[in-house]
Amino acid sequence: MGVVVLSGVLVLVVGGCVCVVWAARGGPRWVRAVSAVTLAAGELVRSSKSSGGRGGSDD
Repeated sequence: MGVVVLSGVLVLVVGGCVCVVWAARGGPRWVRAVSAVTLAAGELVRSSKSSGGRGGSDD
């Protein structure tokens, strides 16, 4: 069961990365929307990681 969940997460991550690249090259509107969501999720993860109290480098 865990392998199925991790595989699903991996597919979503790879699909999001593909949409970011495609949107940078001028893809359709839905690709730009998925790209924006992917980038926002990445920023959310990055900010929660840096403010988690464990320190780390803040570039």
